[in-house]
Amino acid sequence: MVRQREFDTDKALDAAMHTFWGKGFEAASLNDLTTAMGIQRPSLYAAFGDKKELFETALRRYTTQHAAQVRARLQQGSSVREAFRGLFEHIGAEGSVTEPSHGCFCINTMVELAPHDPKFAVLTREHQMYLGVLFEETIERGQQSGELSTDMNASAVAQSLVVSMIGLTVLMKSGPDRLFVEQSIQVTLSLLQ
Repeated sequence: MVRQREFDTDKALDAAMHTFWGKGFEAASLNDLTTAMGIQRPSLYAAFGDKKELFETALRRYTTQHAAQVRARLQQGSSVREAFRGLFEHIGAEGSVTEPSHGCFCINTMVELAPHDPKFAVLTREHQMYLGVLFEETIERGQQSGELSTDMNASAVAQSLVVSMIGLTVLMKSGPDRLFVEQSIQVTLSLLQ
């Protein structure tokens, strides 16, 4: 008879995600992970597989949550421009995330693992592409309402906004000058003319 798990899988996965997010894949030891998750190694292996499989599961959980948060922000605001402004200002706001120095878990993975691990290159690229689709749909909504020019290449502008969002997220890890951030956001949003 199979033993039932004696821990909350979602809570344990969230703890692993935050450990990887803060330390990165290589620096997060199995002791760090099991301590944060409140489980023993055999339970970790039984529930999630090895360290790399756990990392992949945590990354997938993060990208799903992140995409839902971005989608929700893009649905707010009195206009498409205001929705994008709200998103970028949220990223550029001090203290907008629990651990600002951690940045974005997906971007951290792009830097640490994607250059030499094809699986993580694909996973992080998929998330970028999904964000691009969200941005493009939002721009097209603005074009349909007449707020944005129909001459605008929605796909190209969406991709440029994703690149700007990634850059801003990385920049925020270093605690940049507020004026620098505000001016950068203003110029980025000028793409939505």
